[in-house]
Amino acid sequence: MTLWNPDLIRRFGGPGARYTSYPPATQFHEEIRPAQVAAAVEAGNRAHRDLSLYCHIPFCATVCYYCACNRIVTANRHRAVEYLAHLKTELRAKAALVDPQRPVAQMHWGGGTPTFLNDAQITELVYDLARYFRLLEDDRGDYAMEIDPRTVDRSRLGLLRGLGFNRLSLGVQDLDPRVQQAVNRVQPLDMIRRVFEDAADFGFHSLNADLIYGLPWQSESSLARSLEQLVALRPGRISLYNYAHLPARFKVQRQIPERTLPSPSEKLAMQVRAGELLQQAGYELIGMDHFALPDDEMAVARREGRLHRNFQGYTLHGDADLIGFGVSAISDLDDLYTQAPKRLEDWQEQVQAGRWPLERGYQLNRDDRLRRSVIMGLLCDLRLDLAAFRERWGVDFTDYFADALAPLGEFENLGLLTMEGSDLVITDAGRLVARALVQPFDRFAGAGQGERFSRII
Repeated sequence: MTLWNPDLIRRFGGPGARYTSYPPATQFHEEIRPAQVAAAVEAGNRAHRDLSLYCHIPFCATVCYYCACNRIVTANRHRAVEYLAHLKTELRAKAALVDPQRPVAQMHWGGGTPTFLNDAQITELVYDLARYFRLLEDDRGDYAMEIDPRTVDRSRLGLLRGLGFNRLSLGVQDLDPRVQQAVNRVQPLDMIRRVFEDAADFGFHSLNADLIYGLPWQSESSLARSLEQLVALRPGRISLYNYAHLPARFKVQRQIPERTLPSPSEKLAMQVRAGELLQQAGYELIGMDHFALPDDEMAVARREGRLHRNFQGYTLHGDADLIGFGVSAISDLDDLYTQAPKRLEDWQEQVQAGRWPLERGYQLNRDDRLRRSVIMGLLCDLRLDLAAFRERWGVDFTDYFADALAPLGEFENLGLLTMEGSDLVITDAGRLVARALVQPFDRFAGAGQGERFSRII
């Protein structure tokens, strides 16, 4: 059975959670209280856990028609001034709760478009972060920024590197001019190539490039051409996302005529072809839709069993407390998830009141933590030591998950799972549909998934 098996993808590629958290964010509710947040932060202080900081910059100068992110489209650059003033207030308030000696092992700026900010604004925000939190020196932190290639030049990349950023994530999406025009994101190959060349000159550790399949006017052959052009630039990591066309939920997607979209069978062919091309180009499947070159830290961590998942996707810092800043930002404080208001005015009001911005969240109980350990362990390590599970949780795996044994048996018969001694192992054939294989452990999986989640693959 080949890794890119179309029959397998058809059978197990339906809607499912991405498991950037467990329980998924669809289970967040409005009953979380400030006292729970304070207790979770203090628990992290006592354990002296590392920190992972996320800054959400929601602004975009233009809109991409495929976008499902929480963003604010505006040509008014002054809007960032007011936003950053509130962000600084939020930084100060949250930092007052956090032990200042806790190191920031990871930092990520996302959006929107973080490079919507000008050079002075980026510099000032980094200064404020360093003022309130313990950023690491000597390039020891994993500090990344999502960039729009249309908004950076060589001098700006040099500034980012000088400020301590050592990883970049580029929204490439597709390199075909007709597709770029159809989604309102025109960025020629030469522009992308210059970013890669300049980033290499400045010594960025790694570049991640995002591609999307299923966009208007895409075909198997056009996507293959885009992929061949991209892998020639040798990004350390490539993410290959399935475009979910949900115009009822995301109004901007109504700009895309459905007649221009590839059919499900065409999308399947694209996915299979793209996966095969990436393998032939030397990229390893990290999991789900993420690929990396063998010498990239992500690939090394996967082989060594050091991979984790959080709201930023696969990460080497899953043991860190994630603190989010900005409108809609999510924090992951070990056994508590919190999310800030998605509406800008609501977020600003809470920041001005000196509160931890909070609209919804989720407090994990013991059952949630146990299930999370199984789901994340299988997704990241592709194996679960059942003896270690029993020792850690004090329960027998087959007893606790009796309801899951039937689907697990089916997966084993199909060659997707196997037992190696006391280890439950996802096989090479099962890696592609790992999200489906862990669903039996998710007590929230089932009814309504098609409305809440994109397809697994």
